[in-house]
Parts: sequence; structure tokens; C-alpha cells
Amino acid sequence: MLGNWIPAALLFLAHSVSAGRSAVRLNQIQVIGTHNSYHREISLSERAIFEKYVPSPEDYYYSHSDLSNQLQHQQVRSLELDLHSDENGGLYYPPLIWTLSNLSDPDTTPFNGAVLKQPGIKIFHVTDFDTDAVCHTFTACLQNLKQWSDRNRNHVPILIDLELKTDAEACIIGGVCPGEATNWTLPRLLNVDAEIRSVLPSSQLLTPDDVRTPSLTLEQSVLKHGWPLLDDVRGRFMFYFDNNPEENGTDDPRTLYTANGHASLQNRVVFTNSLEGSPDCAFIKHNSPDTAADLAEIQRLVKKGYIVRTRADTPIGTVLARNTTMRDMGLKSGAQVVSTDFPAWGMSARWGWDYAVSFGGGKVARCNPVSAPRGCRDADLE
Repeated sequence: MLGNWIPAALLFLAHSVSAGRSAVRLNQIQVIGTHNSYHREISLSERAIFEKYVPSPEDYYYSHSDLSNQLQHQQVRSLELDLHSDENGGLYYPPLIWTLSNLSDPDTTPFNGAVLKQPGIKIFHVTDFDTDAVCHTFTACLQNLKQWSDRNRNHVPILIDLELKTDAEACIIGGVCPGEATNWTLPRLLNVDAEIRSVLPSSQLLTPDDVRTPSLTLEQSVLKHGWPLLDDVRGRFMFYFDNNPEENGTDDPRTLYTANGHASLQNRVVFTNSLEGSPDCAFIKHNSPDTAADLAEIQRLVKKGYIVRTRADTPIGTVLARNTTMRDMGLKSGAQVVSTDFPAWGMSARWGWDYAVSFGGGKVARCNPVSAPRGCRDADLE
């Protein structure tokens, strides 16, 4: 009798633990993300020209590891990629800084420029001036992420911040100029969806259609029924545009992306940085958490049911000021993504101060300090 009872008790306990884990939803955890996750610092051979033309150049002097290394070794679970449309290829080749720095010989360029000649969305920071990256095309970045995910299928969803760039600061001195070639038209926004789907199958994506309840808007769905259970969306990637809502009037990317039957992002891959009360509103960017009013606002949004991204620091002012207020408030805010330029110890040491943003103990996620349910345990998240 006793021999039969022990396994039954163990099964009951195992079921109870499993039930506790499954009760946690995606919006009830908090993760650390990296800002400009792709970024590699310009080479020494470019620095003289860079400092001649770029204001506050020291703000750009940082490098991140490969995306998969950030996930594997730095406990990062959210990333940011800057997207530049380049349908035909070659629009950004050669970067003007190479020409001005006399780096025409392929043996002297910081990276193989042939990658910029390929058609498709490019990844870099500033057109013509700050162009090096750990992966230079969107699909190459996605392939790197997929390879890591395939080896770590139990990971919490990786939230990917996509910033749609149209910068053209070097136009007046011979660089790329703004206009029809660089603007984010609807076909180019749909290219973002297409490139994501060309690498990641539906089983590795969390899209608005996966979250929305029939007959409800996307916003109504997340506020009334909540986000998916964490255990149901492990091993997936969720993408969101972080461009400010309506930043260019009727031609802004969000307006184009949600028009003509897509108000709740039907059949779209990417979530939008939206406005509270809008049909597409599930994600909201609130980058500054460091005042009492900002803290209260982020906590209100999190409690209501939105996913929020905030920042823990700004380069390199936070480090130079030796001030952790923004980091501490960001973590306290309950924003599901707290983004930093310094996810690992040692990255700030060049500026004479040790600073990093992490949960400690090797944790990649923690129970959200504002929205986590009773019984949530950090150890069960991943």
C-alpha cells in the first residue's frame, strides 16, 4: 500500500508544480534586453572622419557580442535591430566614411562590403557613418537567432525590437539622401514580414493573430483575456516596431501597416508601438522610467495588461554620471523589457566605472515585480 502511495504523491506534487508554472503568462515576467544589439564600434581607421562629422562620437564607442552569444552567455532575452530598406542592394555601398577615410581597398575595409550589395534589409546604426554590425543583413541576424533557438527550445520568448530607420545625415556631403529609395512604404514594411517568415516558421513566431481573440480587437484581447501562457509560447520570437506612433502623420509606418483591414494587425507578423485605446495596442514603449510620474505610468500600463519596454541607461551619460537611478527604477517599474547598453560586467570599464544590468545568479528572466501571479518562481521561468 505504501509503495503505491509514494509514486501517487510524487505525481501530485509534480502536477502541482507544473500547474504553477503554466499559470504564468508572457506579460508576467521581466527580462533584460540590449539596446542596438547588433552594434560594432567603428574601426580605428575610420575614427578621424567619424569624429569630424558625428556629434558626441563617444556615445557610439561600444560593441556587442554576436546575438547568439548575448542569449547564451549574457542572460539577454530581448534584442534591438535597426532596419534599413534596400530592395535592390547596393544602396548603402560603399559607406561614405570608407571613401572619406581612403578605405577603397577591400583588404583595408572594416568588414566585407560585398554583403551590402545584396538585396534585402540591412542592419546598421547610422547611414554612411556607423555601419559595422555583428550581422549586416536582417536575414543573417534571424538565421543566427534561429540556430540558437533550435539548440535551446525551452527558452522564454525572445522579444525583438525593430527600429525602422530613414536617417541620411551624410546627404549634403555625398552620402545617401532621404527619399523614395529609403522611405518605409507599405510594400517595404511587408518585406519585413516576408524576411522574418523566410527564416522562422510559424511554430517559432508569436504574432498578433496568435494573441487576438475572435470578434475582439488586439487590445481588447490582451486586456480582457491576457497574453498566452508562458509554457505555450516557449521557443518563439515576438517582433515589435518601436517607432513612435504617428511620427510622420498618415505616412508613418504604423498607419500604413494597420490600414485597410489590419487595424488589429490581422495577418501581420510584427506588433506595433501603439497608443492606449487603439485596436492594435498591445505593446507600448516608455523609455524613461526615472521620475516618480514615469514609474507610476509604466506600472499602470503593466497592471492593465500591456507589454512595455523601457531603458536602464543612455550611452554614455549614465556611466559618466555614475548614476543607477534609471536602472533601479526601470527594474522596479515592471516593464517586461528593460533595455541596456551594458548587459555584462566589464563593458563599462573603459569609462572608469563598473556597471551592468542583470538579475544576478545567471537568471535570464524573473517574475514581474508588478504583475506576476502568486506562486511564480524565478527558477521555473527558464
